[in-house]
Amino acid sequence: MSSGHRDTFARDNLPPRALWPAMDYSVLPALASYPARLNCAVELLDRRVQAGDGDRVAIRWPAGEWTCAELLATVNRIARVLVEDLGLVSGNRVLLHGPNNPMMAACWFAILKAGGICVATMPLLRARELAAICAKAAITLALTDVRLAAELDAATASSPLERVVRFGTDDTDALDALARSKPSTFDSVDTAADDVALIAFTSGTTGAPKGTVHFHRDVLAICDCFPQSILRAGRDDVFCGSPPLAFTFGLGGLLLFPLRIGATALLLEDAKPPQLLESIARLGATVCFTAPTAYRAIAGIAGARDLSSLRKCVSAGETLPLGTFEQWERTTGIRIIDGIGTTEMLHIFISAAEPDVRPGSTGRVVPGYRARVVDDAGNEVPRGEVGSLAVRGPTGCRYLADEERQRGYVRDGWNHTGDAYVQDDDGYFWYQARTDDMIISSGYNIAGPEVENVLLEHAAVAECGVVGLADDERGSVVSAFIVLRNGFDANEAMVKTLQDFVKASIAPFKYPRRIRFVEQLPRTQTGKLQRFRLREFE
Repeated sequence: MSSGHRDTFARDNLPPRALWPAMDYSVLPALASYPARLNCAVELLDRRVQAGDGDRVAIRWPAGEWTCAELLATVNRIARVLVEDLGLVSGNRVLLHGPNNPMMAACWFAILKAGGICVATMPLLRARELAAICAKAAITLALTDVRLAAELDAATASSPLERVVRFGTDDTDALDALARSKPSTFDSVDTAADDVALIAFTSGTTGAPKGTVHFHRDVLAICDCFPQSILRAGRDDVFCGSPPLAFTFGLGGLLLFPLRIGATALLLEDAKPPQLLESIARLGATVCFTAPTAYRAIAGIAGARDLSSLRKCVSAGETLPLGTFEQWERTTGIRIIDGIGTTEMLHIFISAAEPDVRPGSTGRVVPGYRARVVDDAGNEVPRGEVGSLAVRGPTGCRYLADEERQRGYVRDGWNHTGDAYVQDDDGYFWYQARTDDMIISSGYNIAGPEVENVLLEHAAVAECGVVGLADDERGSVVSAFIVLRNGFDANEAMVKTLQDFVKASIAPFKYPRRIRFVEQLPRTQTGKLQRFRLREFE
């Protein structure tokens, strides 16, 4: 298939074809019907307006809203700036840096319509981290919210970045002013379905982030799998949540999915639990995407706030503790839709719709995907036994210029996510731990998340993380890092109280022999617990 990209850097730095995962588009009719020439931004925006949705609200934020027609006009103007004023060549990578706001969304679509490759980055990244991403992806142009420009300016000294263009300001050389002078039409670049649309960098739960490459076809595939078969939202829904658009969980759940089905995306720059709670109550959000930590926090502060507009809630990013699931259902009456997805796979591939939810289970394989639990040799283990999760489907891992990691993630055509699971006789998958986080103590295999789930049931525990730390006698010991709720004292009496609580709840050999109280846990900007940093504490 002929590429629509003149700059072939991304294509040239894909892993060897023999190391790609097996890609299956035949399971669902929608996946098999994508044309060979495809620009996903056109499919998600232009097609909606052409279908008569121009006057429907596409994006809402606390201070205003854009209809589909207004969003498309803004995107087209920005695309013209990229090509006519900034010299964008199709296939160029463009770094996008900003919070969840309408200009961030418009820029994302404009880059793709202009034939560029979007590299969205977390708002809190610093110059060193941004420079590393620019170097890895050979990025020379960046679009940034003016409030975050200083870090990108600093990154230019140690990266290939040549130009930083600001938005969110009235300056005459800002993207906003340049776009206002342009016509509202744009002839989108004729990209191939397998041209690169985005490079998503992993959030670094285990160390240095990695660039994962996804095609225009992949973007549509995630819109036509989980949202259609599991989420089942409708055109009148309003999607909200906390994950950044630079996190693929947020990109899909807060922007791509609502636009694909004709619903509304509510974008919040500040979506910490109190602000997210306020926005749901005030702006009538109906679908929420956020992490387990946020659901737990919101349930604890909801009080008498009106959450009656909410009807669907999705959790991903880390394992959903059973206690959090139950607390949220008691508070709202809503059963959280849990799911597992990875940046390498782009979005959720195991989940269950509300009627099929089994509390504590991640769910069953999402239609369009296949999943199995395997041993170290890649052979499927019997149902009920612990093994490593392997997945394949219409999306898959392709690391940018990283053949060594590619060989570790993709084996025999399957994506190996690094998660330990058990699959039961009904096809439900039950999370055990990260395969590299399984604690082996005195010969016992202990899953850290299981211990975390128990600790979180205690009234004193606000947050916790459990890892194995080296021990001369036992090899490693279960070690818990705990953030206490206000009103509880971090002392030896509390240590014993929590240890006894765990012993009374699960097998005593699993109790945390070491407990350390901390003010906060190390997390990525997407809210994932960084267990490798807990180990570094010691």
